[in-house]
Amino acid sequence: MKDFRAQAEALRDEMVERRRDLHEHPELGFEEVRTAGIVAQELNGLGLEVQTGIGKTGVVGILEGSVDGPTVLVRCDMDALPIQEENDVEYRSQTPGKMHACGHDGHVTIALAVAKMLSARRDELQGRVKFIFQPAEEIGLGAKAMISDGVLLDPAPDVLLGLHLWNELPVGEVSVTPGGMMAGADIFSAFIKGTGAHAALPHRSADPVMTMVQIISALQTMVSRNVSPLDGAVFSITQVHAGHARNVIPELAEFHGTLRNFSPDVRELLVGRAHSIVSGIAAAMGCEGKITFEQQSLPVINDAAVAARLKRGFEQIAPELNIRDDVQTMAAEDVSFFLDAAPGQYFFVGSANKDRGLNYTHHHPRFDFDEEALVIGARLLASAAAEYVLPE
Repeated sequence: MKDFRAQAEALRDEMVERRRDLHEHPELGFEEVRTAGIVAQELNGLGLEVQTGIGKTGVVGILEGSVDGPTVLVRCDMDALPIQEENDVEYRSQTPGKMHACGHDGHVTIALAVAKMLSARRDELQGRVKFIFQPAEEIGLGAKAMISDGVLLDPAPDVLLGLHLWNELPVGEVSVTPGGMMAGADIFSAFIKGTGAHAALPHRSADPVMTMVQIISALQTMVSRNVSPLDGAVFSITQVHAGHARNVIPELAEFHGTLRNFSPDVRELLVGRAHSIVSGIAAAMGCEGKITFEQQSLPVINDAAVAARLKRGFEQIAPELNIRDDVQTMAAEDVSFFLDAAPGQYFFVGSANKDRGLNYTHHHPRFDFDEEALVIGARLLASAAAEYVLPE
């Protein structure tokens, strides 16, 4: 594997400056106009074939090599979160209520650095690198929007590569996990319709509140009693709503939450059980019950052969890093839709630094990361892409 360490080091100051600029100007999903403009301008300046407005605010840049060969897709996400930043740093968000609290400002910075490093060697490339700057990852819609606009066509990818700066790992650790790495995610909503009554006359009601209590209790047994202990799944109820007055048994009750899993079979099992539990218990209590699921992402499944190739290469060029292959999380990522279409590897680059207080978790108002991870990420992502398009 070719090592881009020197080239990444040379771009250190530029990357830090760009990341901080992006951090100061966060944009939510499908609002990434400024960010997309910066990306398109940079890619045009590098001589890439650029397309904008893909998936509303997404950008695609194609770096063509000198001869034909495989198409490597490098994907990064651009959007921020609706969070009020609490960090006291000179580059804190300038937009009230919006913040890059997940590292996507770093992802854009790294991908642009990779485009710059590889474009400097375009005459040596055998094939092409297709850079995808995706909107709206945080709301689970960006990947599907870009795919709907044909981003996986003309040319179709032979392999997909991407990374996530990961504050669950210290800077200097990298995880190249084969197979299931991040969970698939559904959001669900359940509605219970009963018969309302005065709270002093409960016998006149079919109580949707008590019905909901029974349903929720039963749903919490699905993972422990229906899913093998060797399979991972999480079923979390996060919102419960019913009634408006203390002396009225309401007619309607509802609850909402999220389902996470690593396997389509496990998802099918839990969705089926949830439908049976909600409708069955509701009927037994004299009510009507319905639950609906909306799949926001598939499980992130890395190709075993790609993972082995990259892990071997990273260990060769960067023995000073701790290259792991065992990190999994119930967090979700819509890069899964791209990985469902082509073999590839999405890997974690450790970005936390406890000694500097840079170890708050993702989506926290004080999230920040050690910018050394920018250099590590750019180095490894460029080397990974070169593994497929730069001959030895």
